[in-house]
Amino acid sequence: MRDLVQLRPMDAVRALVATGRPDPRVLQAVFAFFVSVDFAIRGLAGGGVGLVGWPGAGLALTLVTTVLAFTVPWHRFREDLVTVIPVLDVAALGAVRLSPDGSAAGILVVVPALWLGRQLGRRGAGVVALAVALLTAVPGLLVLGADSIAVSRAVMIVVVAAWSALAIAFGLERIRYERDEAERRGEELAEALRRIEEQQRTTQAIFDAVDVGLVLLDHEGRYRDHNRRQAELLALAHPDGHAGRAGQAGLVFADDGVTVLEPDQEPAARAARGEEFEDCRTWFGEDPAERRALAVSARALRTADGAFAGAALAYKDVTDLVEALAVKDDFVALVSHELRTPLTSITGYVEMLQDRTDLPDVVVGQLEVVDRNARRLLHLVGGLLDSALHASGPMPLDRSRRDLVAVVRDAVEAAGPAARVASLQLEVELPDELWLDLDALRIGQVVDNLLSNAVKYTRPGGTVTVCLTADPTQAHLAVSDTGIGISPADRERLFTRFFRSRQAEELCIQGLGLGLPITRTIVEAHGGSIDVDSRHGHGSTFTVHLPLS
Repeated sequence: MRDLVQLRPMDAVRALVATGRPDPRVLQAVFAFFVSVDFAIRGLAGGGVGLVGWPGAGLALTLVTTVLAFTVPWHRFREDLVTVIPVLDVAALGAVRLSPDGSAAGILVVVPALWLGRQLGRRGAGVVALAVALLTAVPGLLVLGADSIAVSRAVMIVVVAAWSALAIAFGLERIRYERDEAERRGEELAEALRRIEEQQRTTQAIFDAVDVGLVLLDHEGRYRDHNRRQAELLALAHPDGHAGRAGQAGLVFADDGVTVLEPDQEPAARAARGEEFEDCRTWFGEDPAERRALAVSARALRTADGAFAGAALAYKDVTDLVEALAVKDDFVALVSHELRTPLTSITGYVEMLQDRTDLPDVVVGQLEVVDRNARRLLHLVGGLLDSALHASGPMPLDRSRRDLVAVVRDAVEAAGPAARVASLQLEVELPDELWLDLDALRIGQVVDNLLSNAVKYTRPGGTVTVCLTADPTQAHLAVSDTGIGISPADRERLFTRFFRSRQAEELCIQGLGLGLPITRTIVEAHGGSIDVDSRHGHGSTFTVHLPLS
């Protein structure tokens, strides 16, 4: 009885909507409580309790059913066997309603109806409709009469009971569906989270495994993420610590390895401003034994509407390559310098022999071959030496006030014999004079290289044109030809040392690929620039721009 007193109607509601197996004790205790309240109210109202006859039998059946609900171990039996209790409750209500003084207990049929709907689902609506009709409605009509009001009450109690069972059945089906859907989505979410975590671990492992420093910046220049290699590089450039922002002062040097970069000129600071660049050479660290040369590339990150959202940078260690190139340049310079002395001696003695008048014609012809090939070899060695020396730093110039027209004219005259041998027409358009501060020997070398290339890459019958013009600030020297032209792919690497175009290799045109790189170095040393305009199969035009002052 103590358990019965402690039960509350809300316990019954929770038992009905629970998705697990309901506790019959809770539902039956609430039903018995409501039946007892009905009898108590009628007794207090003076209407008579009516414990004798059908009402008393109904109350007794309710008590017996309640005892069964509390004493029988229903959890040991099939779940649907417990439905006998709500059917007995319907029978008890049918007996209670047969009281001659009337009773409102019929409304309590909703409790077993909800119970059966909860227990049997949609089938419970049929069971409760049949039970209420046979055990409540029909007995009431037989005992109390079948007038219109009694018939209406009998029909409505069956309808309300069936509708209540259907309502709880549909409601629980919806709850179960939503629960299953939530569990399914929860499992999918858990699986997605597991995959994301696995991908994050894999990505982080790859991120840390690559031997390239990787950095991701946000739109304000803060470090969103960086890998292990970049942390090592930052320790070189910022031995006192890095605050996780782009543009901090540190041991970051320019391409020459000497000039300290200003914070706003460091690659990360430039990238944080939205700049994009490729292979920007910098040095990290000050200790010669530990410092590293880095080729830095940056790409901007943008939102769907094009707004700047950050940047990604890659720091590629090229220290070994830079050191290898330096060793190569030193070796080339040493070998070229050592070869120049014997070659100069050979050409000198050949000239002395050619000055003699007592040599047979056959020997004279052979000496010409020796002289030609020795001078060609000396020219190649000189190009190698210039390339090695120019790679090691800025080219020294011996400037003086000179007439550029005279320099160009001398070069054109020197190229005349080669053009005639190649059956080419050499055209020249020069002003009367054009004075500049320049290194005449080096600028002459520029014109020689451009003319030599024009003659080599133009087929017999073609034309080579040299045109010199000036505007208020610059002199413009254009060397054009009607030769084989340059493909777009080759134009991008045209000024790279030792690069030879595919056409040159296919046509077996001699050369080392040093003329144009040396030419650009000389022009840039004068503060000028050089560009090329070419169509494959339609000739090329190289234009040198030199400042007048």
